Amino acid sequence: MNRQTTIRLVTGLFVGLLILWFFQGFAQQASRITYSEFKSEVTAGDVDSVTITGQNVQGERADEGETFTTVLPPELVLGQQGEVERLLEDNDVAIDAQVESNGVFSLLLIYMIPLLLFVGFFYYMNRQARGQMGGIGQIGKSTAKLHKPHEPTTRFVDVAGYREVKEEVQEVVAFLREPDRFRKAGATVPKGMLLVGPPGTGKTLLARAVAGEAGVPFISVTGSDFMEMFVGVGASRVRDLFKTARTNAPCIIFIDELDSIGRKRGAGLGGGHDEREQTLNQLLGEIDGFEASEGVVIMAATNRPDVLDPALQRPGRFDRQIVVPLPTLEEREEILGVHTKGKPIGEDVELSTMARGTPGMSGADLKNLVNEAALIAVRSDSDVIRMRDLEQARERQTIGRERSSLRLDEDEKRAVAYHEGGHALAAFLEEEADPVYKVTVLPVGMALGVTTQLPIDERHIYLRSYLDAKLKVMLGGRAAEMVVLGQPTTGGQHDLVQATSLARAIVREFGMGALGPVGYGDERQVFLGEEIARGHEYSDETAELIDREVRDILTKALEETITRFAGLRAGLDAMAELLVDKESLTGEEALAAVRGALTHAQREQLRGRASVTRVADTVKDAVEEAPQHERVGS
Repeated sequence: MNRQTTIRLVTGLFVGLLILWFFQGFAQQASRITYSEFKSEVTAGDVDSVTITGQNVQGERADEGETFTTVLPPELVLGQQGEVERLLEDNDVAIDAQVESNGVFSLLLIYMIPLLLFVGFFYYMNRQARGQMGGIGQIGKSTAKLHKPHEPTTRFVDVAGYREVKEEVQEVVAFLREPDRFRKAGATVPKGMLLVGPPGTGKTLLARAVAGEAGVPFISVTGSDFMEMFVGVGASRVRDLFKTARTNAPCIIFIDELDSIGRKRGAGLGGGHDEREQTLNQLLGEIDGFEASEGVVIMAATNRPDVLDPALQRPGRFDRQIVVPLPTLEEREEILGVHTKGKPIGEDVELSTMARGTPGMSGADLKNLVNEAALIAVRSDSDVIRMRDLEQARERQTIGRERSSLRLDEDEKRAVAYHEGGHALAAFLEEEADPVYKVTVLPVGMALGVTTQLPIDERHIYLRSYLDAKLKVMLGGRAAEMVVLGQPTTGGQHDLVQATSLARAIVREFGMGALGPVGYGDERQVFLGEEIARGHEYSDETAELIDREVRDILTKALEETITRFAGLRAGLDAMAELLVDKESLTGEEALAAVRGALTHAQREQLRGRASVTRVADTVKDAVEEAPQHERVGS
């Protein structure tokens, strides 16, 4: 029952009650006389008949036929004193009597209103249930959204990058467009395609693009939509989903967050979630219940493939697993171009620079970055999005916004300047270190200062020499504190955590330490119920060796950096003084300050580089930091 029908029903009921009340009132329209007048008219013979109902008397005059009403005094009610009865009989007045009642309207109030309240309460509860489960009669129906062939407007050109991924799904598009060509060749297209990748990489967008390119209906549903409070609802909704798909074939079924219902069965302690397992069993049965020739293709997305039940990924179900990884350098530049298209972009904006400075960001992160930059430009009364706006937006996404309310005294500011200058100087000394992009002592997010490096290109494998250089840059802040202050500060806590994590990976995972070419993998949390009693993959003696090797690597890197800094103290002092004065420096400015304070022989040790990328003029207002794995700072 929709809202318009409800309004009409309530209005009609209200009008009906008004009509009943009106006619009841009209039927009772008669002249009212007093009891004394009533007695006078009866005595005079003007009353022909009366009808007595309790204390109410309705009479009819003899001549005109008019009606009148009056009320008897309580002590003269018929059957007690008898005075009224004798008066009427003596004057030949016909007497009638009726049972006393409250009228039709009163009866309706007594019986109809409770019924209406009950009906209204039931209707309200049904509306509430419909909001939660689609109505009492719709509990077992699928909640999937069916998009007609013309509705998915997304195309492959709207998905920037991912050329290899597009090529993998092209054959599905071709099959849905020309199924007869595949049937003649005896070829079958995979029933199911599982898109796997980190959150925000565009898995849902890619599925919509497949439906848009193929021009077929697109049925989308989330894995959690199958789960309800009633037993058997999930399995019923799975059946209804595939029934809808067969009716609209050829079509694409897209199940987002497949891990919601596709987790490994029997993995929980004391048995699994029975309702979820029954839903998964029904899903597996439905996938097996149709042939690929029917034109129904199932696509699913998840960022947790490790928890999926193995039965889902066997041939004949989700045959093909397509990895949608984080975008590469070129793909990030393309994605930024898509999201900046149609927006007022300043002439100083360099998307290639932003792409280099955003490794590890997904497509959703880049979209949010551009939108945040637009908001910052509006707040600063700018008509275009400038490079400084993009940098400030990137800084907010990585470590938070600049804390202008936090003020450091001169001693703290100088200590932070030496700490950040130590990171930059270590990068200038190491040939394989990433170029320094920016150094600042402005508090940003949780950090009191930031040193940012931008990689020259996309790296996929790392040499041991590069990892050693990275460790020295991480420990450069602590080394500068030891050289200048003679003691460490608490500002390098995050650097030590990062450096320790990297050193442990060098020894345990990469097999680059004294333990030899043995890899023990990383210590991930095991899935509950699956090898729950599993401990380390190595003995306690090996764990002690790993700890000792990690400590030796970190100690050696720190001592070497301190030794080199001691001979370049003049350059460190010059860079720190300039940082205290200007608060923010580009990589080129920091390198120039160091070189200007050193001798020719000392300059030969500076084998590292500063970023050659042009930085916005207002660097102070656009403090930013590279992502977690590229960040060094206090």
